[in-house]
Amino acid sequence: MRNFVTCFAAAVLGSGLTFWMVGSGVFDGGSPLMAQPSAGGPLLPGAPSGAGGAGFAQTPQSVPQALSPQFRTDGLTPDEAVNVAVYERANRSVVNISTLSVRPEGWLLMPVPSEGNGSGSVLDKSGHILTNYHVVADARNVVVTLYDEESYPATLVGADAVNDIAVIKIDAPPESLVPITLGESDHLRVGQRVFALGNPFGLDRTMSMGIISSLNRSLEIQENWVIKSIIQIDASINPGNSGGPLLDSHGHLIGMNTAIASRVAQSAGIGFAIPINLIRRVVPELIQHGRVIRGDIGITHVTVTEDGLRVARLKEGGPAERAGIRGPQVTRSRRGPFVVEKIDRSKADVIIAIDGQKVTVASEFLSVIESKKPGDVVTLTVLRDGREVDVPVRLGGEEEVAPRPRTGDIPI
Repeated sequence: MRNFVTCFAAAVLGSGLTFWMVGSGVFDGGSPLMAQPSAGGPLLPGAPSGAGGAGFAQTPQSVPQALSPQFRTDGLTPDEAVNVAVYERANRSVVNISTLSVRPEGWLLMPVPSEGNGSGSVLDKSGHILTNYHVVADARNVVVTLYDEESYPATLVGADAVNDIAVIKIDAPPESLVPITLGESDHLRVGQRVFALGNPFGLDRTMSMGIISSLNRSLEIQENWVIKSIIQIDASINPGNSGGPLLDSHGHLIGMNTAIASRVAQSAGIGFAIPINLIRRVVPELIQHGRVIRGDIGITHVTVTEDGLRVARLKEGGPAERAGIRGPQVTRSRRGPFVVEKIDRSKADVIIAIDGQKVTVASEFLSVIESKKPGDVVTLTVLRDGREVDVPVRLGGEEEVAPRPRTGDIPI
């Protein structure tokens, strides 16, 4: 985590387009709030969806019920009424997240305290809060401030660094927690109106508005790990918006803002949000296991060739090696007191497809593995000795790997 001054200086000194991690959410399609609202399902299968329940989503209500008693449409245009209604429905579900971390500075690498902030959304009455992983990564202290200005210390429940998703938890009275209503993101349309709520530059529960600029963008969160279903928006999001919700015209959560493309540490009209349907899949595992349990294929390194991905290194005794996947051929010979090792990489298998899906870069290969669980069987099509061979591999369990920030990414 870095403060704004540090981020701004890094941006000015850096070159090229920098993806600034900021945060928001995603939205679902359909008619606006002032029309008939669409349904929003629970995050966990079988989770209660009533307003007073402990589930992760509230069933959308009719317009009069959704608005607070203080809300009036008198004097507002229809568009203004929708904007106000979205804010009325969702603003109490948005939280401000403050963090304190320590980072080394100077040639002596002396530890220097660093403050950061971000946003989040209340998931349930138990105090689970959705945010970006980069908002709370390496933080020694995390404090969540609710809409009523009450602050509570938070603990990390689980994190998925691959998808930049984290769940933290606070011990707050249930009556102070207003769960956000979840939408869906499979049927979004370019041009739909969206709303971003968060705490840009620490300004609590600020709302900005825009449209979906594009769908199915790819965003590299970590090296070789790419989210392909990212939503591109033009709603203004800035440092401090990280982890906050992206809403549709019903006030439903359709995504979480996670990055902006900018040469400076502020909005440039290009923002990115993680879709809610990905979040729905990840969050239950974070709450139950503290991490996402993914299958392990036992191939630790590959190199890109014109034909496909050449296996560069296998995990000893891992699933791929047990299945018969071949890595580089290593021969050793003794020359006097020395042992000379010769590596013939041409003997290694070249992966050209997985489960019939052609792969040309590591991110495509990892994307398929990321969707699998331990025990699942995948079929690798490899080039071996000039011919294609199908090799079934049963995936093993995953060992937790420390996250590696992508070069050029500057967390805020």
